[in-house]
Amino acid sequence: MIKQLAFDPMRVLVTGGSGLVGKAIEHVVKQEGGCLEGEQWTFLSSKEANLVDLQQTRAVFEKYRPTHVIHLAAKVGGLYLHMKENLHFLRDNLRINDNVLQTSHERGVTKVVSCLSSCIFPDKTTYPIDESMIHNGPPHDSNFGYSHAKRMIDIQNRGYFAQHGRRYTAVIPTNVYGPYDNFNFENGHVLSALMHKTYAAKKEGTPLQVWGSGTPRRQFIYSLDVARLFLWVLREYDEIDPIILSVGEEEELPIKDAVEMIADALDFKGQIFDTSKSDGQMKKTASNAKLRRYLPDFTFTPLSEGIKKTCDWFVNNYDIART
Repeated sequence: MIKQLAFDPMRVLVTGGSGLVGKAIEHVVKQEGGCLEGEQWTFLSSKEANLVDLQQTRAVFEKYRPTHVIHLAAKVGGLYLHMKENLHFLRDNLRINDNVLQTSHERGVTKVVSCLSSCIFPDKTTYPIDESMIHNGPPHDSNFGYSHAKRMIDIQNRGYFAQHGRRYTAVIPTNVYGPYDNFNFENGHVLSALMHKTYAAKKEGTPLQVWGSGTPRRQFIYSLDVARLFLWVLREYDEIDPIILSVGEEEELPIKDAVEMIADALDFKGQIFDTSKSDGQMKKTASNAKLRRYLPDFTFTPLSEGIKKTCDWFVNNYDIART
């Protein structure tokens, strides 16, 4: 681990600090002893600065004077919102990313670790996907705006290194879930939306309607695992090229199996799959071989355990959860 000297503090600014991954990093830093001596951490929420606006971005960097940035902030949503508003997702995310990266460069930030998404990979591809394949073809039509905006972070990182020697990089988590996720029925990520739907169906005594066939396959990674890996990337990972943060290919499973785990966690019976709704991509198997070369012994939280912890958190924190 890089240890900053007392007179040279490492000031880490986390954009999107109130979201799923931001809250997980905050938990690891503040409650798992993840903060090293001499580090100062600031978790920024959209209430403090709208990063679509350059002046607000510059003002918040002036206020906190970060030496390191974890860039999580993004305009995000579920499959169906992306399908409706691709242009909106493209323009807002291009602005956010350019403002954060350029302001980081102007202020001499040592390192930026941005968060990409597995949806950026080409729709027509071979599997498993790895880090070298990001730009090998267009992404899936359902979220092309968000995907292209995220891909451009990788292009900008290469540019800042080539032109200015900046060590800015990015990670690509697969499907992240956990406490503090967006549990909204329409705009939440797949597992969190299903948790809320299941909770509501149980409460109301109605069947659970799952959109799609349940056959698409996904790799799910618990948010606290992602957070622990983010700290490693921030301190230890020196490549400009991105790195996939994911469980192994053998852990990919049909959404139907995850639905059953959620039903078990919430003690619910009675699912109905609405096959008139879109499934999105049927699979996007990602390789974690590069991560395993660096961290062969990293232990991932088993999906059933992570789902149970997340369901328990949602039930116990329903009043404050994003629904």
